[in-house]
Amino acid sequence: MASVVSRIVEVCIFRFAGNSVEYLLLKRGKEDLLYPGIWQWVTGTILEGERSLDAALREFHEETGLAANRLWIVPHVTMFYESVHDSVHLSPLFAVQVEHGADPVLSPEHQEFRWVPYAEARRRLVWPGQREGLDMVHAFIVT
Repeated sequence: MASVVSRIVEVCIFRFAGNSVEYLLLKRGKEDLLYPGIWQWVTGTILEGERSLDAALREFHEETGLAANRLWIVPHVTMFYESVHDSVHLSPLFAVQVEHGADPVLSPEHQEFRWVPYAEARRRLVWPGQREGLDMVHAFIVT
């Protein structure tokens, strides 16, 4: 029987630009062993004994170097199955608003970033669960 685990957090980062909103997407490095070159938002591992919220804030800072203006716990959990370990993963989603004009300082795991409007973010995100999370953030937090 598959185990159910929660070892990963996800963070959707956005900023307002006048009357519009921009979402931060990060492109994974070419050398990344798992899914090189895909666009995603901040994702990271929850350390042993760490709370999900603390992991989200840590990963947000490690992967972007940005300062958070506001933080939300999004009522969405991304789910995926990993066949290697026969496990179902549940990844809680958080949203962070940053100042307009702020740009990330990328960690080595990413090669590029883009601030994009909602429709483009939805097109670039590969995983259905992340698109669903984006829909939740856009509908219930941003607009």
